[in-house]
Amino acid sequence: MSHHWGYGKDNGPAHWHVTCPIANGDRQSPIDIQTKAAKYDPSLKSLSISYDPSAAKNIVNNGHSFNVEFDDSGDKCVLKGGPIEGTYKLIQFHIHWGSCEGQGSEHTVDGVKYDAELHLVHWNTKYSSFTEAVKHPDGLAVVGVFLKVGSACPGIQKVVDALDTIKHKGKQAAFTNFDPTGLLPASRDFWTYPGSLTTPPLLECVTWIVLKEPVTVSKEQMNKLRCLCFNDENEPQCCMVDNWRPCQPLKNREVRVSFQ
Repeated sequence: MSHHWGYGKDNGPAHWHVTCPIANGDRQSPIDIQTKAAKYDPSLKSLSISYDPSAAKNIVNNGHSFNVEFDDSGDKCVLKGGPIEGTYKLIQFHIHWGSCEGQGSEHTVDGVKYDAELHLVHWNTKYSSFTEAVKHPDGLAVVGVFLKVGSACPGIQKVVDALDTIKHKGKQAAFTNFDPTGLLPASRDFWTYPGSLTTPPLLECVTWIVLKEPVTVSKEQMNKLRCLCFNDENEPQCCMVDNWRPCQPLKNREVRVSFQ
């Protein structure tokens, strides 16, 4: 049986390099964003994010997080501007979170961790498909949004309510008429750098766009995420928590910033 990756002590991020040598590559993610070292780049355009609620399809527990998946056959959900050229289409979003407050985000800012981090995954339409796009350095653009415990986020409640139906790995349910714009902060200020997927196969195909302003979610909303399970129904219950990869070395990359 092949060694399956996860977040445990025997199959977690410290072991991923065994089956994914690129884990030690030159543009791995996440990173610690050091605000003083980030360079303001006036050539960065403002982000254009346009999401159509009718593109939402289903919600899946893949054993590592949940994915809300979108129909990417048309141009219903697109990302343009910022650091990217051309048009990128939304294919899914998911969240990484901790077992308790004070950890859970993948990126950190000046060493500070947030309670969770939302990733909206888009692929470059100059390629024929998502599968083709991940083979190229400019294949994906992922918008990262920090989540912190505070007041409830109305935009995430529909997601939270659906989690009971996909508690175990392999479960999926229809999830329609959902607008991910409700998960974004008011400000579109961002940091950007060239990076990778933060889960195996860790491909170095991502332009990261990490929004500066966090979004608050309630304690109850956070706790619902922690009720998901890593395992399928036939295995002993294992709560899905701490599904985040620690920060990776920046190496010779530069973080650019859209605001002064």
